[in-house]
Amino acid sequence: MAHVDEPAPTPYAPPEPGTVTAYRNATLIDGTGGPARPGTTIVVDGDVIIEVVPDEAATVPDGVATVDVGGAFVIPGLIDSHQHLATPPNRPVAEAALRRQVYGGVTAIRDMADDLRQIADLTRATRIGEIPGPDIAYASLMAGPTFFDDPRTWQVSQGGTPGHVPWMQAIDDETDLPLAVAMARGTHATAIKVYAELPGATVAAITAEAKRQGIGVWAHAAVFPATPAQVVASGVDAVSHVTLLAQETADEPLTSYKTKAPVDVERLVRDGDQRLDALYALMRQRGTVLDATGSMWTWMAEHADDAEGKARALANDALSAKLTGDAFRAGVLVSTGTDYETDPAHPLPSLHAEMAFLADRCGIPAEEVIRCATLVGAISMGAQDVMGTVEAGKLANFVVLARDPRADMANLDSIEYTVKRGRRFDRGDFRKDEQ
Repeated sequence: MAHVDEPAPTPYAPPEPGTVTAYRNATLIDGTGGPARPGTTIVVDGDVIIEVVPDEAATVPDGVATVDVGGAFVIPGLIDSHQHLATPPNRPVAEAALRRQVYGGVTAIRDMADDLRQIADLTRATRIGEIPGPDIAYASLMAGPTFFDDPRTWQVSQGGTPGHVPWMQAIDDETDLPLAVAMARGTHATAIKVYAELPGATVAAITAEAKRQGIGVWAHAAVFPATPAQVVASGVDAVSHVTLLAQETADEPLTSYKTKAPVDVERLVRDGDQRLDALYALMRQRGTVLDATGSMWTWMAEHADDAEGKARALANDALSAKLTGDAFRAGVLVSTGTDYETDPAHPLPSLHAEMAFLADRCGIPAEEVIRCATLVGAISMGAQDVMGTVEAGKLANFVVLARDPRADMANLDSIEYTVKRGRRFDRGDFRKDEQ
């Protein structure tokens, strides 16, 4: 008989069912956008919350482990709805980012297209607890054939040909869409990401077939030549990059992702546009989530190589703030995606900066920013039935903060510990030198 290796250790695994812990005396901000609830008990069995009630109403049997939260603030686990962990694949860098995220309060992320051979393994490793990190929901990319000379597509398809691997497919009029969608599903992806160089009719056809086969669709807000309105009308679940919504105001037809149509950024920042107002109304009607990635341009301005690049980033930074705030006030669901990660020497993940951007630059109330980073993030990945709020029946994903994030988003740095699927990650155990 062949030798069978022992299974890999799982030091970060969720507790087994029957392992019950009661977190008492919490000031709960549950992620729904409602008021804080002081004096709350959260009872966890294994990786699931079984009770959330006032302390005096809690039914905690003798012998159950009890944690006194001491009046600290509890929010749902944070969700970054736009990350890339493997472009190009680098396992140590990815593991360090995942570790920083979970110790920084992030319990789930959307990976928005990468080398899915590595992402699938990272997803398994964080899910079963081989390594510390958030849960990962990832996308399989589809785009027009002319997109695949982009060097990033080669980075994530090494050993294969970009456009002709299941996680990175070129789509044209001759494509067998049922087969293409089935191949994407075979990567165990949560969704298909519609990226670029596709007309509106093809975006709609991909979306319809994906829905028929039971897989989500995430898209760039403009797919070129597909306009933002065409993308939203196709029925995609979420759109990424708020500045791409501005393409709805272009005075010439959209042609290519590589040569975007000019828009009057200064006017849009100053005055907005009725065409955008109509687009926001359509997004609200369709329930389309806006993965704004607003603070990405702030980060890009800080890392620009030259004055021209910095000026362009700062212009888009102002546009991001204006459009994201307007979309939110128009009733659009806004999630907190970043599309970048902080420097490895930085102790906190980029999601904290995105939340501060929504509060400070977009004028979104703190309670609603928390909802954006929790419940709306869960909606963006189709996981609102199991995460996004702190309530009975959902995964035990929450963060304990010493200071009130409603008073200042900077108080997110007061993390005492993260609970992800019932497993506690004490902030004091995080060490930058272990990354």
